[in-house]
Amino acid sequence: MSQWYSESFNDRLRVSLSMSDKRVDIQSPFQRIEVFDSPYWGRVLVHDGLFMTSERDEFFYHEMLVHPAMASAPSIDKVLVIGGGDGGTVREILRYPQVKEVTMVEIDAKVVEVCREHLPTIGTAWDDPRLKLRFEDGIRFVQEQPEHAFDVIVLDGSDPVGPAEGLFNQSFYEHCQRALRPGGIFVLQSESPLILEQVFYGIQHTLKQVFNQVHPYFGIVPIYGCGLWTWTWAANEGNPREAKPERQDQVAKALRYYNAEIHQAAFAIPSFVQHALNQL
Repeated sequence: MSQWYSESFNDRLRVSLSMSDKRVDIQSPFQRIEVFDSPYWGRVLVHDGLFMTSERDEFFYHEMLVHPAMASAPSIDKVLVIGGGDGGTVREILRYPQVKEVTMVEIDAKVVEVCREHLPTIGTAWDDPRLKLRFEDGIRFVQEQPEHAFDVIVLDGSDPVGPAEGLFNQSFYEHCQRALRPGGIFVLQSESPLILEQVFYGIQHTLKQVFNQVHPYFGIVPIYGCGLWTWTWAANEGNPREAKPERQDQVAKALRYYNAEIHQAAFAIPSFVQHALNQL
């Protein structure tokens, strides 16, 4: 008989994955971290009972978080990642030879330690010399940065609870905007308008108080169980649909989901979402 690990969104929706072996179950200073083997999903990472990623489907999330911004930013020399402890986000960023430096700020060193040992197929760029890894509070780090320090800022945070709660408020977005170079892009995962609609629309509303251009885009992350997921591209200028084909070509052979056609399609907004956005 199979064992099952379940994540409950509310009293009406639960997502369960079959589990064959529990690899890790520890409490860090910030959160409970679990890793288990699943016959279908491979290794699965869980924070505080919430599915973060799996070996089988992680590419949906990481490619869509990273490449729309990296393909459309005027420059990608210097990139900041807040969060991203599994290593998938910096892996995707470092596919671009133009990137000179990536600073990754993760508050929980234990997440990186666990993922390096138990999810090595996701974090494959830890030893890239362009990566600067820091274990500290990402909110404080951004506050302390000078103006125009980064070309792209990627927020790879979990749901806005616990240690990630402060990463979704206006003050943090304002500091990110200040730290971006002219034309720079801020991108983040922005939840689902189906099962986390208040969070999704709240993020859109708050971003619009800070950035001139705010564009949610859409895709799927199967392990999240809701059928529709979003990320949001934000900047003071520019158009997210104006991707640079030469950059897309550089990484195309290495990618499994994102491509030039997906890039354009992802920014098409479903009607029910557009209607709600018009009310903000």
